[in-house]
Amino acid sequence: MNAKEVVIAFWKAMGSNDFYKASEWLSEDFECYWPQSSELIVGRANFAEINTNYPANGTWKFHINSIVCEGDHVVSNVNVTDGRITARTITFHTVKNELISRQTEFWPENYEAPEWRRQWVKIIN
Repeated sequence: MNAKEVVIAFWKAMGSNDFYKASEWLSEDFECYWPQSSELIVGRANFAEINTNYPANGTWKFHINSIVCEGDHVVSNVNVTDGRITARTITFHTVKNELISRQTEFWPENYEAPEWRRQWVKIIN
């Protein structure tokens, strides 16, 4: 599998909500960095635990909006929802030996558009 196919398979596995199964797409020494909270998840077991124990409002659904790949580096833009929470994650993946070895993941928060720039933009819902 190439790097893009690995990342697509990872997101498909995430959609099963069996995060231990999804973690099989991660290397044993996997690291996931969340810059906004300065947290580093180390190891596939910790990845599975944090996702399994996240206080969700039901089954998580994942929709891949886009994927860009160059060699072993893949960027995915994915919508995530549990029916109550809806978010978008931009994830930078590094793939080695058909496993994801590193992710840097950004979870941008939605916010109200500032009034001062409304004359130049169109609000899309």
